[in-house]
Amino acid sequence: MAAVNPYLTFLGNCEEAFNFYKSVFGGEFSFMGKFSDMPPQEGVTLSEEDKNKVMHVSLPIGQTILMGSDTGGEWAPKTIIGNNITISITADSKEDADRYFSQLSKGGKVNMPMADTFWGDYFGMFTDKFDINWMVSFNENNQT
Repeated sequence: MAAVNPYLTFLGNCEEAFNFYKSVFGGEFSFMGKFSDMPPQEGVTLSEEDKNKVMHVSLPIGQTILMGSDTGGEWAPKTIIGNNITISITADSKEDADRYFSQLSKGGKVNMPMADTFWGDYFGMFTDKFDINWMVSFNENNQT
């Protein structure tokens, strides 16, 4: 069964927010990476400020994982408070990931097609025809 989790996007205070959520819910981050952890990409220059921003964080809360990141620099889509929540689907298989992505993105806008990523997931992002933001991923090691 696929897992569906909320993904929150912040304007530079993701780490502060997630430390607060951790103080409320307890537990430990299963992952926290910064934009400085990304491999170099053509056309992308990271400012010192952007390097210290959170690229991805995961906080397990019961059966759900609260996920988040900061908005990237000039090279990333802009976050507007109100569109800063994304639904993240973790599929059970690559085939399911492709099916969810294909069906849910019909009539919408693909922001990042499904592809293997440097962090090990098979991953893609889109906005559906109802202006809801989605991420779809599959990881053979079941890491989120």
